[in-house]
Amino acid sequence: MPFDSERAGHIQALTQRQRRTAAKRMTAAARHHTGLVVCYAPGGSDAASHEAVTRVGIAKKLAALKRYDFGGDYDPSRRYQGPLYFVPSTTLVASEVSDALALRSEDDLFGGVVPRQFIATKTITHPLVDGEARAPEGWSSRFTDAVHDAVLAGYSAFSVEDAQRAGARLLERGAVRVKPALAIGGRGQTVVADADELEAAVAAIDPAELASCGVALEQNLAEVTTYSVGQVRVGDLLATYCGTQMLTHDNKGDEVYGGSDLTVARGDFDALLALNVPDDARRAVDQARVYDEAARACFQGFFASRRNYDTVQGCDEQGRSCCGVLEQSWRIGGASGAEIAALQMFQAEPGLKAVHARCVEVYGEGDPPPPDATVYFRGVDDGVGFITKYTQAETHVDA
Repeated sequence: MPFDSERAGHIQALTQRQRRTAAKRMTAAARHHTGLVVCYAPGGSDAASHEAVTRVGIAKKLAALKRYDFGGDYDPSRRYQGPLYFVPSTTLVASEVSDALALRSEDDLFGGVVPRQFIATKTITHPLVDGEARAPEGWSSRFTDAVHDAVLAGYSAFSVEDAQRAGARLLERGAVRVKPALAIGGRGQTVVADADELEAAVAAIDPAELASCGVALEQNLAEVTTYSVGQVRVGDLLATYCGTQMLTHDNKGDEVYGGSDLTVARGDFDALLALNVPDDARRAVDQARVYDEAARACFQGFFASRRNYDTVQGCDEQGRSCCGVLEQSWRIGGASGAEIAALQMFQAEPGLKAVHARCVEVYGEGDPPPPDATVYFRGVDDGVGFITKYTQAETHVDA
């Protein structure tokens, strides 16, 4: 059969059109069905609580950032198609979830995975009181040595006797803050001024919690400013931030976390420090960076896409200036609404270098949120009463 160039050209054009159509269909399918973002709460949670409602709201925004669908709560009995991206309520322990959830790297979740439960708590921050003190399996004196100059004076303990000895040694310098490992948002902490108060504070800690996760005891500071320093990565978006925390009073009158006001840079810590960061904030960033690098170097199997560090600056009882990292958060946290707002702006505007974002937590009915705010929760939480949580973000103007 003779070669028909006209017919061949028609077939080639038709094939190209078919390929383009198929490619468009595949792109659309990939855009809408490449994966699911799912919430995960080990042991379950109250779906109506402000934490759970906020977690769902953030998970939906993460789904949009990743161009995934939102899949609700993770169902272990369901056979999922395509990759899953988890938004856990807490830092996960590798031995308990990695195999079941197929978590292999920071690309698989918004949060972190640690090799041991206590590594997710504030008790990794300080050394043991001496060589005779009880240490949990996986304890890293290498880490406490590495962060020594980036944290306050303090000790961690995993028994009543060790906590008493550590506290007595610290009381020689002044008042001591006793911080149970699993307490969050400043709740559950006690400041003690003498041996009797120390004994009562340690006795109030659940024995099982003390044995498994421990207690942190550190010098108490006055006139404090607490900084939030952190880094988040979602897909190819990377943001690093620093800002101050706000305190507020809850519905019982206790002083608790009230939000964060952040400067967020596109990129890593160097990108953040390239901005006009004040000296005090720069010091907080430097200390948090030491803590972050030490954690990744010392705890084999640790990875996290969301790494946040509370860093404090204040005065001790002698009026001397002190500063240091208090603790880490490798899970969704109070500043996550602001983090996500910044990532959304960076994705929408590829040339944008920095964002000013803040998240606010207000107790009591009070005034409604500003009209430009993204509201994650406003209503009654059975545990804390009426609470409002919202986020605002705008382009950062570097002074």
